[in-house]
Amino acid sequence: MATDGAYDRRTFLKLAGATAAIAACGGATPAATATATTAATAAPVTGTISVYSALNESTNNEFFAAFKKAYPGVTVNVLPLAAAGELQTRIRTEKASPKADIFIGGSSEFHDPLGKEGLLEAYIAPNAKDIDAKFKEATGLWTGWYTGIFGFISNNTRLGEVGNKKPATWDDLLDTAWKGKLVLPSPVTTGGGYIFIATQIFRFNKDEAKAMDFMKKLHVNIAQYVPTSPGALTLIDQGQFVGCPNWAHDILTEKGKGNPIDLSIPTDTGFEVGAVSIVKGTKSLAAAQALVNWSITKEAGELNVKLSNRGSTRTDVAPAPGAPTLSSVKLVSYDRDWATSNKDRIIKLWQATVGL
Repeated sequence: MATDGAYDRRTFLKLAGATAAIAACGGATPAATATATTAATAAPVTGTISVYSALNESTNNEFFAAFKKAYPGVTVNVLPLAAAGELQTRIRTEKASPKADIFIGGSSEFHDPLGKEGLLEAYIAPNAKDIDAKFKEATGLWTGWYTGIFGFISNNTRLGEVGNKKPATWDDLLDTAWKGKLVLPSPVTTGGGYIFIATQIFRFNKDEAKAMDFMKKLHVNIAQYVPTSPGALTLIDQGQFVGCPNWAHDILTEKGKGNPIDLSIPTDTGFEVGAVSIVKGTKSLAAAQALVNWSITKEAGELNVKLSNRGSTRTDVAPAPGAPTLSSVKLVSYDRDWATSNKDRIIKLWQATVGL
C-alpha cells in the first residue's frame, strides 16, 4: 500500500566518478575484451546515469562509490526508495519520457514484467557468463546479482509475550498469541511482501484456496502492512511490535547494530533473486551497461555481501559469516516464472481475501 510519505525519502546522491578498462572489472584478457560487446570497449566510458535503487542508503553510498572508482568518467544520480514496487510504478508511468537509466535492487519479479512490457533494454553483459541461467533472464532483460532468503525477525525483549517461541513454521504465526503483535511488508509495494504470499502458495503446492485461507487467518494477527521492508524492521527494532516476516540478510544487519532482535528461518521458506536492469530509452547506454557489468563482478559481489549480508549469484563469492544460504535452509519449490506471471492477479486475490 503505497503512501505519499514514501516519497519523502527521495534524495539524490551525486557521485562523480570515472572509468576503468573492462578487463579490470571482469578479469578479461585483452583479446577477450576486444571481442566483447559494445560496453566492453577499451575506450573510457563516460556519461551520466540516473539509478532507481531499491537498496538501502548505506549500501547505495558505498556500492556506487566503489563503482565510481572503476568508472571515473561516469556520474551517477541515485534515487533511493526501498520499495521496488513503487520504483516499478515510476518506470511504467514515465515510459513516454524515461527518467531512469538503471533499475537496481528488488526481486526479479519487479523487473521481469517491465521487460515483457518492452520497458527494459536487453543487454547480455560479458560477466553474465559467470551467473547461472536460473539467476538471469535469457535475453539479458535483467540479470540477478544477489539472493535473499525470507526469514523472521523477533524482538528479544517482547518475545515473552508469545511464550518465548520463535516460529519454526509459518503456521506457528496463526497462534492467537501473535494477534496484534505482527507486522508484514506490504505485498503491494515490496518484493518481500509478495514473495511471502507466493511462498505460501508454493508451500501448499499451488493450491491458492489453501494459501489464501492461511493469509486470511494471518491477517487477523497483523497489526500493520508496512510500505517498505526496512520500515517494518525498524518497528521491531524499536519494540513497537514483536515480530515480522522479512529478509534474513537485513535482519542480520539490524542485529549487527546491537538491536535486541534475532533471526529465525521457518521451514519451507522462499527466496528472492535481486536484479539489475537497463531502462529502455536510456540516453547513456554505454554507462548503463558498464554498471550492469560491474555489478556482477566478483569485486561487486563481495562488497555487497559485506555491506548487506546478502548472498551472491556468483559461486566464487563466499556468504557472510552466520548468514543462511540457499543450501542450508528448507526452501519451497519456488516457481519464479509462475510467481512473476501471476503477480498482479495474486495481489488482487489477496486484497479481496483480506478485505483491503
